[in-house]
Amino acid sequence: MQTHQLTLFADYHQFYLQDEAAAGDLSQAWSTEAVERMLAVADGVVGIGTLRNMDVAVTLEILAQPPSADTTGSDHVVEGSLDARSGTLVVAGCTDYFPDAARFALAPGTYRVRLSISGADTLSEDGLDGEDHYLVQLWQAPLAEPAVLKQG
Repeated sequence: MQTHQLTLFADYHQFYLQDEAAAGDLSQAWSTEAVERMLAVADGVVGIGTLRNMDVAVTLEILAQPPSADTTGSDHVVEGSLDARSGTLVVAGCTDYFPDAARFALAPGTYRVRLSISGADTLSEDGLDGEDHYLVQLWQAPLAEPAVLKQG
């Protein structure tokens, strides 16, 4: 297992995971349903919705097997699939400069991406401050439709 702690600027209430070689176009992927589940999927890219459009704490885990199905301690849990062909995963805020974004080695293949959000009850009234946290877990798995495991 690899674990990485990141702080990302979640401009427009989102950040993304992208195969380095993919086009990364989520413009049509943020449907009403995707906004509700806080996860959008397009070819080679997954958009992660956030509760705030400020810097957010993100833990990225690259796993050898699926994580536990236990959603205790999370306010919202959703999964989607990412086709990562290049062997390099890019993690960035949607307005970050792509060449400077964080990169992680990843065996080429199809991955399941699980987003677990916690700390939703810590947001300030104006939505600018909070202790919200975004756990993003990836493991190799067959392509599958997005699924909400726990609606927040």
